[in-house]
Amino acid sequence: MCRYRYIGRSGLKVSVIGLGTMTFGSTTSRGEAFKILDRAYEAGINFFDTAELYPVPPQKELVGLTESIVGDWLKTKPRESIILATKVAGGSSGWFTPPVRFGLTAMDRFHIKRAIEGSLKRLKTDYIDLYQMHWGDNVVPLEESLRAFDELVKEGKVRYIGTSNDTAYGLTKATLIAKYENLARFESIQNNFSILNPRFFDELEQVCRKENISLLPYSPIAGGILSGKYNQSYIPPDARFSIYLKSPIRRVREHAKKFFNEKSLTATSEFLKIAKRFDFHPVTLAVAYSKHFDFVASTIVGARKVEQLEPILKAFEVTLPREVLKEIKKLQQRYLYPMG
Repeated sequence: MCRYRYIGRSGLKVSVIGLGTMTFGSTTSRGEAFKILDRAYEAGINFFDTAELYPVPPQKELVGLTESIVGDWLKTKPRESIILATKVAGGSSGWFTPPVRFGLTAMDRFHIKRAIEGSLKRLKTDYIDLYQMHWGDNVVPLEESLRAFDELVKEGKVRYIGTSNDTAYGLTKATLIAKYENLARFESIQNNFSILNPRFFDELEQVCRKENISLLPYSPIAGGILSGKYNQSYIPPDARFSIYLKSPIRRVREHAKKFFNEKSLTATSEFLKIAKRFDFHPVTLAVAYSKHFDFVASTIVGARKVEQLEPILKAFEVTLPREVLKEIKKLQQRYLYPMG
């Protein structure tokens, strides 16, 4: 069974399950983060994803803490045994103003250079395997962004580049610019993708297939919704959306409602029946579904506690039967885009 795949046309050979780190330093302590990282590494995960903006929800006082934790752990392992990914915060013209560089971030040469130097220092390494644009910029021309990324590749600080939270238009345009300007191109796109959010199929799937660009799905368990814990009579008070829905920050509450809503919970109740009928742990089934597709290089999972990794890791060995995939497709057709 294939446990590793290449990202796009790059030389990055990554485990089909990767570890996201966005809770490290907020709802996950440093000690617990080390346990999670160690367990993932021992299980064969070699792809680790972080960002200069982490942990979440983003706070000025905590920005960069996740990278620092990952960097400390990285020193305990052979560097070349790990494929490390991080991200530069997107433009402040985007969907929110990031609490980094005084909220004046942009996808221009200055900010990209500043961001990479900070990440390299916190991660305690001299290169990043995959450097990603966290989200696009509505003001700075994409040509300028790609030239800045290309310089980082030429300098040896970055091996390959990718994008995140992007559109079919954005990815296609970036690919064409890179081709005709002879610049490093985006080898990956990291977007939300799960049984509850199959929007990637609408247009981006075709772009990835035609251009040999890999999807690195995040939230394959829909932020924990597909685990079924929010469908229980007792919802853990320390669960992500239990915390987010009580946040004083409106954007955080609105983000939670995209995941945690009546339609998503109803769809999840049907998904749980499928998992039970075919004898799958719901988390294992959700992750196995995400990694099933050939345009996916590595499915990025998250865990706040080390024990949460176990049903995730079982997905390494799972190949979903056709009958299961048919049932999931029927579910998606019945509950179209439950995450809004």
